[in-house]
Amino acid sequence: MTDKKAHLSVDGLEASIELPIYSGTIGPDVIDVTSLTSKGYFTYDPGFMSTGSCESKLTYIDGGKGVLLHGGYPIEELANKSDYLETCYLLLNGELPNAEQKKEFVDIITNHTMVHENIARFFRGFRADAHPMAIMCGVVGALSSFYHDSLDINDEEHRKISAHRLIAKMPTLAAMTYKHHVGQPFMYPNNKLSYSENFLHMMFGTPCDDPEVNPVLARAMDKIFLLHADHEQNASTSTVRLAGSSGANPFACIAAGIATLWGPAHGGANEAVLNMLEEIGTVDRIDEFVAKAKDKNDPFRLMGFGHRVYKNFDPRAKVMKETCDEVLTELGLENDPLLAIAKRLEQIALEDEYFIQKKLYPNVDFYSGIIMKAIGIPTDMFTVIFATGRTVGWIAHWHEMISNSYKIGRPRQLYKGYAPREFPPLEERK
Repeated sequence: MTDKKAHLSVDGLEASIELPIYSGTIGPDVIDVTSLTSKGYFTYDPGFMSTGSCESKLTYIDGGKGVLLHGGYPIEELANKSDYLETCYLLLNGELPNAEQKKEFVDIITNHTMVHENIARFFRGFRADAHPMAIMCGVVGALSSFYHDSLDINDEEHRKISAHRLIAKMPTLAAMTYKHHVGQPFMYPNNKLSYSENFLHMMFGTPCDDPEVNPVLARAMDKIFLLHADHEQNASTSTVRLAGSSGANPFACIAAGIATLWGPAHGGANEAVLNMLEEIGTVDRIDEFVAKAKDKNDPFRLMGFGHRVYKNFDPRAKVMKETCDEVLTELGLENDPLLAIAKRLEQIALEDEYFIQKKLYPNVDFYSGIIMKAIGIPTDMFTVIFATGRTVGWIAHWHEMISNSYKIGRPRQLYKGYAPREFPPLEERK
């Protein structure tokens, strides 16, 4: 916070309106406009692109410089030196754990991965061809009816238990969603496996076989979860906070976040990448589609290039590219036709002057989509994987908000409808 002030001059007012200016640890200063309503005004900001809705210590993004920090640590360092559950601890607690704290946290999450047996029956109510995100919205929202012993949001211990349950059970529910779709039996978690190993075991294992998870694929899965763990005040995180501001239970709030993430403008980017690659079809058609992407009058867009937030490069993409190369080599898929299209598009984006000038670099969605395709995860499950990794960010923001003073969210509007008018009798209406 600083002593700087902004002064707003309004036609018709003799004196300007004084507004305080706050400074964060890093990033732009923020003008506090809360006093405007007492003066008869409020701000107009569609999409809230210029509005800070909260104060947070969790994540910082500088899109112009390609910076993403969790608790002050660059995402590249976390991806290369840490793991997903350690990053979860960081987001929930504000500091990295020591060895004892990490072991305790990993043990807690591992021992919460099973879900109530009645949840398996809950799945039977969904059609086998239902979209996985539709199932996840319903099942996660229903968790509050199974775990209502810790739903007092004003009790810090209850909030902690709910956070642990959500982080632990999301991979189990995601895998159950997939198994329901393909008609295979659900797989119980195996407490001898790591978080990401367990997820792949529940996704692709069967009761007929012993757990056998490729360590290269498990590391790749862990990095996908980690790189999607939090991304500041995006649409789904803001939705979780808004739902939470009403006092709703955490499971309902996370279900609201999942519903928001389901939107193609938010969580469907890596799914769109694979759909685009399939539309292109063969390497010899790439130039045709690149030309369409450069044509201002053509609605076609190359998916997975550039980013709404990062105006330079996506700091998660470099890590994901290295992981992508490791996975393709491990699985012997360097010559897969679809992946060949992706590699050629990547080369063009990094060398073509058009893409370089517009800073349309491959982003994290481009590489994560390719990795998941290679692992064998169907495209309609991609957003479910995103939601699984993002759960810790959602619940950390929810916990942070509930732990501090907060108000119920209530955006204003610029009304453009009718002024007051008389109600006409039915026979007089034309």
